[in-house]
Amino acid sequence: MNMKMTKNDLFENNSDQYEKWFEKYPLVYQSELAIVKTYLPEHGNGLEIGAGSGRFAIPLGIETGVDPSPQMRKIAKKRGLKVINGIAENLPFADDTFDFALMVTSICFVDDLDASFREAYRILKPNGRFIIGFVDKSSDIGRQYQQHKNESVFYKSAKFYSTDEVMLHLKKAGFSAFQLGQTIFNQLKDVKDIQPVKKGYGDGSFVVISALTRNSHKLLLRKEIRVTKE
Repeated sequence: MNMKMTKNDLFENNSDQYEKWFEKYPLVYQSELAIVKTYLPEHGNGLEIGAGSGRFAIPLGIETGVDPSPQMRKIAKKRGLKVINGIAENLPFADDTFDFALMVTSICFVDDLDASFREAYRILKPNGRFIIGFVDKSSDIGRQYQQHKNESVFYKSAKFYSTDEVMLHLKKAGFSAFQLGQTIFNQLKDVKDIQPVKKGYGDGSFVVISALTRNSHKLLLRKEIRVTKE
């Protein structure tokens, strides 16, 4: 009997191929780490949503991750990450738990981006920071991925977003105070050095958006919840 393969199955069944990408493009990986670190808070309790095999959380000093793939969690745990089973749309954490949350190259694999962003907002403390790293679909590499997505094990089921689209979804979830940066200004095979980090977007293929929860908004939501419960 044929069964439809889920996005989770893609990572579950192809973890080796996922790991080989980082070995094939080490300077691209280091460039992505560098720009994410630029926007990551130096202190605080952080979470990576869609932590995969821990390739970002571990070197960035994030101790907790969540991911739906048992195989990816197994690899991440071996690397020292405390990783929990869960999906971005339904995070297994209480409200106002984390100071910051990170999603790297994972928004294109979630089933419901709005629900994922609402959940990120919910588990962040007032003035909590949400950092997202992704390939802009309007960039050179983004367009290339879309043109050849059916040739990729991972990207054939992915949905790519432009920076403007991601910003709209973040605003819809309640985030504000945006900061944007970009890197990867060449084709992947042509990256011979760690790429520079530039503010804004529109030139680099890999974009990072940093946004904050609104303190007054979070406190108002808490008050409304208390009144409802009473």
